[in-house]
Amino acid sequence: MVTIDRIEGARAVLDVDGELVELPAAALPAGAREGDALSLSVMSADALRAEGEARLARLKAKSTLPDSIDL
Repeated sequence: MVTIDRIEGARAVLDVDGELVELPAAALPAGAREGDALSLSVMSADALRAEGEARLARLKAKSTLPDSIDL
């Protein structure tokens, strides 16, 4: 379980299964506060890139805009 232990200015301290981990407070979700429980997922750069490309392909498939616009 990951909880926000405290936020001190520009840094946040998370409790990750009993181990304290610091990170920039800006990395927290908007509105996150001390005591909030977070869901944490770790992805490799390749997995993150593949997810982004798949998301982009889905958006392009739904789009009604032309693939290219001649000016």
